Amino acid sequence: MKEDHISQIPALQMLQNLGYTYLTPEEALVLRGNKTRNVILDGILTEQLRMMNIVRYKGQEYPFTEGNIFSAVQSLKDVIYDGLVRTNEKVYDLLCLGRSLQQSIEGDVKSFTLQYIDWEHPERNVYHVTEEFSVERSGSKEEYRPDIVLFVNGIPLAVIECKRPDLGPGKDAIEQAISQYICNQKDDGIPQLFLYSQLLLAISKNEAKYATTGTPMDFWAVWREEKDVDEEILSFSNKSLSNIQKNKLFQNRFKYVRAYFDAIEHEGGREVTGQDRALYSLCRPKRLLELAYRYIIYDAGEKKIARYQQYFCVKNTMERITTFDGEGRRIGGVVWHTQGSGKSLTMVMLAKSIALEPTIENHKIILVTDRIDLDDQIYKTFHHCGKEPEQAKTGKQLMEMIEGHKERIITTVIDKFDAAISSKNFCNLDPNIFVLVDEGHRRQYGPRHARMRKTLPKACYIAFTGTPIMKKDKNTVAKFGGLIQPTYTISQAVKDKAVVSLLYEGRHMEQKVDDESIDSWFNKITEKLTKEQATDLKKKFATTDQLNKAEQKVMRIAWDISEHFKNNWQDTPFKGQLVTQGKETALLYKKYLDEFRMVTSEVLISGPDEREGEDDIYKENREDVVRFWKAMMAKYGSEKEYNKQIINAFKYGETPEIIIVVDKLITGFDAPRNTVLYLTRKLRDHTLLQAIARVNRLYEGKEF
Repeated sequence: MKEDHISQIPALQMLQNLGYTYLTPEEALVLRGNKTRNVILDGILTEQLRMMNIVRYKGQEYPFTEGNIFSAVQSLKDVIYDGLVRTNEKVYDLLCLGRSLQQSIEGDVKSFTLQYIDWEHPERNVYHVTEEFSVERSGSKEEYRPDIVLFVNGIPLAVIECKRPDLGPGKDAIEQAISQYICNQKDDGIPQLFLYSQLLLAISKNEAKYATTGTPMDFWAVWREEKDVDEEILSFSNKSLSNIQKNKLFQNRFKYVRAYFDAIEHEGGREVTGQDRALYSLCRPKRLLELAYRYIIYDAGEKKIARYQQYFCVKNTMERITTFDGEGRRIGGVVWHTQGSGKSLTMVMLAKSIALEPTIENHKIILVTDRIDLDDQIYKTFHHCGKEPEQAKTGKQLMEMIEGHKERIITTVIDKFDAAISSKNFCNLDPNIFVLVDEGHRRQYGPRHARMRKTLPKACYIAFTGTPIMKKDKNTVAKFGGLIQPTYTISQAVKDKAVVSLLYEGRHMEQKVDDESIDSWFNKITEKLTKEQATDLKKKFATTDQLNKAEQKVMRIAWDISEHFKNNWQDTPFKGQLVTQGKETALLYKKYLDEFRMVTSEVLISGPDEREGEDDIYKENREDVVRFWKAMMAKYGSEKEYNKQIINAFKYGETPEIIIVVDKLITGFDAPRNTVLYLTRKLRDHTLLQAIARVNRLYEGKEF
């Protein structure tokens, strides 16, 4: 029963002080019709729907009919199960958008929207908390009992698992709680409870993690407040419950520990704990509704809730953009969040908040990148999250979209603004246009930015960067309106386990290949091979003396990469990425990796007419690139399909183990299995940091 002492009772005390009315397990069961299959408190929901919803028609107010109230409750309960997250999304849409119901008023039949939760006015809802909430398992009479469930208008919006910290050697309390959640959410568990949940909390006195429905263990997060709020938390954690509240809480299974908690109270209370901080930050009614309504998105079949840096970034940005400067422009700024911190999803959450902001009418959001592949990525992210952006293909189309009244979210490459200006003296003075700039490179800050400003002089500009703001960038940051706090650094991301730490290994290859005896090197690399393998390899190297030194170097590095990957990463789920100087060099690496037959690889480059990488090494061999490109177009049909097939094979297939690139996929490429980055060219500043971030994403079993 230590669990009750250390975690569950303090949590129930805290939640009551935060505004939740405590229900005993018996009371909660009665309110759901004495059916443990049912997870909605029907008695509370029905009454709240009557109280909150009014039909307004021709200046008069009418109640919804009892038939419509019943229909609304049933709609929430009768959503057809189609997998946990998909069904949860259907329920989420109902909770956020409400239910349209027909009703006859004075002989006219009209449709009116009934809301389940008043998201904008938290005080109009009712909040309840109960413990040991018995729910019948699917296909079984057995029951699971989550420790604590929070209800808004009778709907179970949050679930909390409490664990004592001393579970024994090798047992992590939070991991145990999360493991229990994962088990409970399975189809043979109690998925019906988690169709409604928006927030899941695992707490254990001094620590806590949170997530949402369907979140894998690696992606449960720690919440940190922007400022120190311990004094405020103390006022809730040590506030005495009334005698009526105490009598109810301690009347049954907690009766024997009442004296223990009364003694703590008489001695002046207790210190603030990690679970107190989590409950205050995430579960107080106003914050819970805000997180659920504005900071949850569905991304390609996964449900995601904001991490703390995303939440505070969006909140602080919204405060800025609802403020105007002396020239009638909304105040923008620069967001600096390190790569892997969910920058693209922060943009989606910001767009969602702009769309939900009642003071901003007829908003238009333009997402600007400087490369086609980044534009595609941002478009897909928004599309996956249920936002329907329009992609501007030409400058003329961009102008039409900005001027038109239809498209609310537009994605474009910054070059389109050049075309917009050159086609005619185009200018739009609307202050409700928001330009979100995802600057994969800092070219966004130069003349192109000036052309954007000329086209949209009253727009609000917000730039997102994943790389540190250098001193030389201070003036350009000021152009956007200054730095938006809080910034989020690599060290913070590693501390939060949002990304994995970096392990750097120098791999030195002798530059003066032509001055060294090839035989000594050959003997070194063949020492572990059989006689037959060595003979076969020698045939392949027979022409080495005729190779120019640049090609010899590529060959040696290809061998080193082959051995390194084979010895360290082969037969694991992890992949590698090789960054080369140019397209011809990329093809050379592919040639030698194939000859050595230790690892599988594919090349992903742009077409022969596009410049990629640094200065060309083998200008005379451009026909190799043309030949390769023709072969890829013959095989895949288009560049888009070529990119898609190679990337999907790398992300989800067994092969290729290594993907060979020049400039493509060193920014904005998210493949969590990608673990090893082989750099064979000089990268620096933000380009280097962007490249490194391709391999620091979380993946099961990935330590660095």
